[in-house]
Amino acid sequence: MQEIDETNGYCYQTEMVTYETKPLLYVEHRNLNPENELKRYFGARAVLGDQRSDNQRHRPLHRSMWLTAAKDTWPRYAKIGISMQLLETKGGIQYFTFEHNRDYQQAQFKFLDAVDSMDPNNILALLRVNPYHIDSLLQISDVCRMQEDQEVARDLIEKALYCFESSFHPVFSLTSGQSRLDYRRAENRSFFLALYKHMTFLERRGCPRTALEFCKLIRCLDPERDPLCALLMIDFLSLRAREYAFLIRLYEEWEFHLNLSQLPNFAFSVPLACYHLSQQEDLPDSERARMEEQGKRLIQTAFIMFPSVLMPLLDQCGVQPDQAVSSHRYFGLEVQIRLVQPGALRQLVALFLGRNWPLWKDPGVMAWLEDNVKEVLRRVDANDPLVEESENKRKIRYQNVPRNIHRHIILSEIKEAIAALPPEVTTQPVMGYDPLPPLDGIITYTRPERTNQAPDGSTLSLFFRSLLPNFNLQEDRRQQMEGEGAEVQHELNQGVNRLMAAMRDMLANIRFQEPPQEEYQEGDGEWD
Repeated sequence: MQEIDETNGYCYQTEMVTYETKPLLYVEHRNLNPENELKRYFGARAVLGDQRSDNQRHRPLHRSMWLTAAKDTWPRYAKIGISMQLLETKGGIQYFTFEHNRDYQQAQFKFLDAVDSMDPNNILALLRVNPYHIDSLLQISDVCRMQEDQEVARDLIEKALYCFESSFHPVFSLTSGQSRLDYRRAENRSFFLALYKHMTFLERRGCPRTALEFCKLIRCLDPERDPLCALLMIDFLSLRAREYAFLIRLYEEWEFHLNLSQLPNFAFSVPLACYHLSQQEDLPDSERARMEEQGKRLIQTAFIMFPSVLMPLLDQCGVQPDQAVSSHRYFGLEVQIRLVQPGALRQLVALFLGRNWPLWKDPGVMAWLEDNVKEVLRRVDANDPLVEESENKRKIRYQNVPRNIHRHIILSEIKEAIAALPPEVTTQPVMGYDPLPPLDGIITYTRPERTNQAPDGSTLSLFFRSLLPNFNLQEDRRQQMEGEGAEVQHELNQGVNRLMAAMRDMLANIRFQEPPQEEYQEGDGEWD
């Protein structure tokens, strides 16, 4: 007898979880719509409200899309100069790219000039004329988010996604898993970034299942390079969405060729998924027992491989460790201080802790953790060969961090992980519309040379540098005002405060000027 979970497609048999009836990273259109997830939580009436009657009264001004729902408050969409072309088909995989026409290239040059000017008015002026200019939407969204105006920030990202989807090639598919976009091409990067930012907004909004679907999509678009390192977040979203079977299957299918167990997030998240599955009463007893045993084995291996995780994790969860643990040579605080970790491992551990620690606060999880930590102590004291083997692995591996991991850490905005980044990353400019461009990037058009560059010492410059994740205000002030008195520093503080207030006022009162365009015909290009 079998039990089928139609939510994730898994088929359970009496002895073990078998296989999924769909491809591992299969993306479903219905799972890209957060309203579907909210309806499951709160009911359709609470989510939709009066939307149905409103839609009947008002003529739709926008196409129906999969990635985001257009709003009547947005300017009418007209072709802005972005298109998608099919480059080649190879091995059943279709490779696409976005392209910019001459007019959009000119708008892009104006955007780069506006960024160089360090004056947010110039970006806002560009948006008034080009309300769907992608990089301007991304950059101003970051400004709004930094000022905690989450609604406007999210709205700007949704506009960017709407613009991209309106430019899709007729055969480009979000769900087939056979459509690719090369992140090395500059025109494609903003699409990846808009998807990532939308995904983080969805997770914070309480739609982790929808966010997981977007994470799968990001991974599918360029799986060979994984430019935004979706692997470092897919475990977190799977746990948040309670997609435990999916996470375990992903680990079991990819561990052999991707070595997922060497990433702290997978090393700890997979056993946590096993634990949660073992607690589900609707699972067959034999399968629950298997999940329980697998969870114990994996969590013990994780702590032996990454002993630096335990004490910070307990501290984050507000749990006082047992005396036997805090004084032990493998986990004790003094040992943690003396423990030498390669820089790459410090970054991965800090990223995992900064993002995942809330998932471990449950009392049941902590009790399970305590039992397994005691077993780890016993194995360490018994000189388990895995202890020495893990130590050797830590010394040999984690010497270099790929650029995509650094890019992911910057986008994550997790302070502990950003603090662990190497100087060669933190000292270079990092702009939100294109963080850490690929070193082997493909450039199809270049910006004209500029002779006059904006000064870099103004208050506006300080404001824009403060948007960067590697910004250190105290160090910046120290470097800029060496030998100057407190009066100058006070003036700078006042200037930054005035600028922030002006930015809030501009964003609250911005009105877009709609460009001339043809009348949109209802039903033209709509998706059923």
